Amino acid sequence: MKKLLILRPEPGLSDSCERAQAIGLDVVRCPLFEVEPVQWDAPDPARYDALLLTSANAIRHGGGQLATLRSLPVHAVGEATASGARDAGFDVTTVGERDIVELLARIPPEARLLHLAGENYRDVQDQRIERRIVYRSKEIAEPELPPLAGLVVAVHSPRAGRRLSELAGARSETAIAAISQAAAQACGGGWERVEASDAPNDTSLLALAAMLCHTSPLE
Repeated sequence: MKKLLILRPEPGLSDSCERAQAIGLDVVRCPLFEVEPVQWDAPDPARYDALLLTSANAIRHGGGQLATLRSLPVHAVGEATASGARDAGFDVTTVGERDIVELLARIPPEARLLHLAGENYRDVQDQRIERRIVYRSKEIAEPELPPLAGLVVAVHSPRAGRRLSELAGARSETAIAAISQAAAQACGGGWERVEASDAPNDTSLLALAAMLCHTSPLE
């Protein structure tokens, strides 16, 4: 069985490692980014009908300003984001299963939305949305990337795929399990195999990674 290399930053790194180990995978950790808060000012909640959350990092790193927005209901992408919002005292009314586009399609067209986002947010053009940047994922200058030959690499975002491609040397004996087609494409070429998960979430990605870890190069 091949080992699985996980690149995402903490605390998601530990979450993914625990899930991977629970399904019997041998995990190697090497975060390519670290998440840090950004100074921001919370606007008047009366200007909005709801909060839009696309990552649990907005809750983890939003700080004391979040308290002023707790009266707003939350539309969240993914159960992990929704769970973080509930734990912080927010009322979650909608949970999207795939991505921000799928979630927005389920929100009333007249809703005024405040998106608490990361610096590298997906730029979806929607007149309902106003954004505040509350965190950033900063590149680790010299990550301790192990030799990649014989590994399966879990890629959780297009940005991680691009960074991996920049750092990787020989890659023809390395398989990629990507969370989306965009993340798969960002990894570039030359890999033994590149596959995208059926759904853009950690559970689906790790199921794909498990399949690749148990597959020989000729299959």
